[in-house]
Amino acid sequence: MDLLFLWYSSFESWMRLVLLLPLLTISQKAASQVLERTVEEWMRYRDECYKRMASTPHPSGLHCNRTFDMYACWPDGTPGTITYVPCPYYLPWFQKVSHGLLSQRCGKDGLWVKGNRSQAWRNVSQCEDDTEVTAEEVETRDLLLSFRALYTVGYSVSLLTLISALLILTMCRKLRCTRNSIHANLFASFALRAVSVIVKDVLLAKRWGMQITEVSDWEVLISDQAAIGCRIAQVVMQYCILANHYWFVVEAVYLYKLLIGAVFSEKNYYTLYLYLGWGTPVLFVVPWVTLKYLKENSECWALNENMAYWWIIRIPILLASLINLVIFMRILKVILSKLRANQKGYADYKLRLAKATLTLIPLFGIHEVVFIFATDEQTSGILRYIKVFFNLFLNSFQGFLVAVLYCFANKEVGFPFQLSGLDEKLFATLLHFCHIICHNIFCFSGEIRDSQEMAALAGRQESSRLPTMTAVPIQAAESKYNAAVKQGSPMSVAQHGDGLYCM
Repeated sequence: MDLLFLWYSSFESWMRLVLLLPLLTISQKAASQVLERTVEEWMRYRDECYKRMASTPHPSGLHCNRTFDMYACWPDGTPGTITYVPCPYYLPWFQKVSHGLLSQRCGKDGLWVKGNRSQAWRNVSQCEDDTEVTAEEVETRDLLLSFRALYTVGYSVSLLTLISALLILTMCRKLRCTRNSIHANLFASFALRAVSVIVKDVLLAKRWGMQITEVSDWEVLISDQAAIGCRIAQVVMQYCILANHYWFVVEAVYLYKLLIGAVFSEKNYYTLYLYLGWGTPVLFVVPWVTLKYLKENSECWALNENMAYWWIIRIPILLASLINLVIFMRILKVILSKLRANQKGYADYKLRLAKATLTLIPLFGIHEVVFIFATDEQTSGILRYIKVFFNLFLNSFQGFLVAVLYCFANKEVGFPFQLSGLDEKLFATLLHFCHIICHNIFCFSGEIRDSQEMAALAGRQESSRLPTMTAVPIQAAESKYNAAVKQGSPMSVAQHGDGLYCM
């Protein structure tokens, strides 16, 4: 069995790197590909050896028997001599040792000389890879391991937070409106993305961490059946990442429509939002899966030999990021004009703009624009590590930040629990005055008061067909409700339009 592990031990460092493949696109042959091809070459070498031994006539007289010792193919040996064979061509570093020779001594008794472990003694020094692991390579490996630990913690924290936020938004009926439904879908896309990344890493670790005790284990390791699980995880992960980006687009489009005071049918538009967020990724994932299966059906589909196939996934992500950037800039322009019109002091107005900007960045995923044109092919060295750290840190913790900002830090979320004893129908009146995303942006100033101000934000006069509606904080809604109860005429939602500000 030691013979089987003689060359297997040379791959331990390679296999450790396989688990780090999601972090960086390695320009050279990736560890998993090297291992797969080496095993395939070893099997071909073994089969050729068996055929050669079967076809070669046996010598007469005393001799050491031909054999394949799992490492090299040995011909019949003459007693009392040393037999030489070339280094096996399946070794990954064969080009370095192509002129090297293996040697084994045939004893005078016609048996191969044994070593200390009762195995045939051989000299493999000329076929070993003498390349030493440099300190820089060790530092790189440790750095990548740190990155993996970082994003694992980030996705785990985000997942727990997002699940809690989803439970709050879905189980509390008083919080059900189009706006919160969009938030819930965004939270779900974040949660699915976190789960898919974690599951994919677990499957990769399980695949490349399996114990190799028999030759058949190698065949199982590189078989398509063994890769099905991690391939499915890879496909699901790509879908979830795309869905996450297109729910960013939904959030941006929805907020922009509110800011420009557009009148739209909630039911019809929400259906379109669902198609945009969950349906659009299918249009790109399906052709990508088809090409991977037909052209690059190897390992876990984590590597891209032909980068043209990878652009099928990359282009829609870049498109979503650019759309969000354009909407983000237009919204900031609206916010800036609003704050300038109502500023009480330059420092205060500047602070409000900064707060509004920071609130929108995680909701729209604007941080990804920083490296939008710095592709993996164009970055190297320290710039690549900076990009990897930047993306992994923000992407993994972004779900946590969004859940906190748009659920736990939202006063609207806590209010229904304080009023849980109220009649549900009456509470719908209060829900009608819930914080819209715009109010979350301007909550620092509390200056959004009516639909005319909403129209003014877009730089135009209020349209005659825009329903008059008060968009006040939830505390004001509570006061208005109490006043209506005292007068004996609670307000109905229908009297105030179609719920434009509670969506």
